[in-house]
Amino acid sequence: MTEIAAPIDHPSKFFIDGTWTEPSSTSTIDVIDSGTEELYFRVAEAQPADMDRAISAARRAFDDGPWPRLSHEERAGYLRGFADGLRARASEVGEIWPRQSGVLQSIALLTAQGEAGMFDYYAGLASTFEFEEQHKPSLGGFGLLVREPVGVVGAIIPWNGPLSLIVYKIAPALLAGCTVVVKASPEAPGEAYLMAQIAESIGLPAGVLNVVTADREVSECLVRDPRVDKIAFTGSTAAGRRIASLLGDRIGRYTLELGGKSAAVVLDDADIETTAAQLAGAECLMTGQVCASLTRIIVTRGRHDALVEALATNFSQVRVGSPFDAQSQMGPLAMSRQRDRVEGYIAKGIAEGAKLVAGGGRPKHLDRGYYVEPTLFANVDNKHTIAREEIFGPVLSVIPAENEADAVRIANDTIYGLNASVFTDDIDRAQQVARELRSGTVGINGFRSDFGIAFGGFKQSGVGREGGREGLLPYLEVKTILGDKTPTGYSEFS
Repeated sequence: MTEIAAPIDHPSKFFIDGTWTEPSSTSTIDVIDSGTEELYFRVAEAQPADMDRAISAARRAFDDGPWPRLSHEERAGYLRGFADGLRARASEVGEIWPRQSGVLQSIALLTAQGEAGMFDYYAGLASTFEFEEQHKPSLGGFGLLVREPVGVVGAIIPWNGPLSLIVYKIAPALLAGCTVVVKASPEAPGEAYLMAQIAESIGLPAGVLNVVTADREVSECLVRDPRVDKIAFTGSTAAGRRIASLLGDRIGRYTLELGGKSAAVVLDDADIETTAAQLAGAECLMTGQVCASLTRIIVTRGRHDALVEALATNFSQVRVGSPFDAQSQMGPLAMSRQRDRVEGYIAKGIAEGAKLVAGGGRPKHLDRGYYVEPTLFANVDNKHTIAREEIFGPVLSVIPAENEADAVRIANDTIYGLNASVFTDDIDRAQQVARELRSGTVGINGFRSDFGIAFGGFKQSGVGREGGREGLLPYLEVKTILGDKTPTGYSEFS
């Protein structure tokens, strides 16, 4: 396969201790263009010795370096540098992400600008977040609650939205004073390399950010290593269980943003056409490769067929094509094994008795690339495999319910609890149903999430939150300091 020039520097090296470092082996990883099935670029594949060097650099930078000892405002200056660097490289994100994961280029460009703003947001918290709180102890004297950096963080990044999921981890971690090892996805390492390039360009102190690309076995070296204080992971629930079990052996800290099988509850007063357009459009976002995707559509039995017909009409009009074509509304899946996975679930849905209404195959006009049609099943039972397991592709299941209470019951009948939505014209009713849904986010009349507030899941959809002030807390340890006198610079309690 012919390699295409990718807009990243030093793909044959790792970014460790502030420099581009030669790998310990000649092992490499091929990154394949999801739209053409051709080789995009190659990166070095980390071995245990490379991971050890990255962890050592991060540990040394935290224990002996200046980073945790800078003021929050000083660290915020570097975050603003990341923001400026990312804005300057938005066009590079627009080249890399669509080829790695199939996302539309228009979405990639907007995301790059948006995530630059996330760096600015966390920089702003340097002056507004209470890293110290003075208290009056119950027995008198002086009391201080301080929030200090948790230490060395291992950030494990998935392939579907690597830029955003790097930013949501490293921005709060760096503000807190942590040092970080970013473990990039083998399928989508490009954005991690861009972050390393920005770190180098802004003069980030050595060892504060380290970037390696590795597969699962070497990634476990990061999780197991006692020099790593916390793991921040986004990925499948199965992998999250494994990480939590490994960290449990040494009581390591973790945040886990895991899978979902999110429900859209369509109440009887919701407009069918508007609801269908919202749901179909959202499912084409990133070709359904979104953990929070609303894939279980729950509607009362009397409105089931009308909603199915409207959804099928919307799906039939979706333009599937190259992520670089401005006319495309949905690109390819990220890789061949992901397309195999989606096609396997479609076959299972048919075998278990769900009615295939739209899609179900590969677009006939596209003979290359990992494309699949947006697919719709009707009369799905919530016990069907396609209603229980995360497919991670553009496949919707419409599930009939007897009434509103039954719809809420079905929505909550899942091991997941990442996202949900309620469709209705009655905002008060929407709020009531939203409070009944066991989900980390509940949108009203659409697919909604906001990392500026908080994002994360109930149940097996994860532990902890990313984004907003809540997303800073997991990178901080709370310490209570008690004394008999008030130190200089603090006020006496009356």
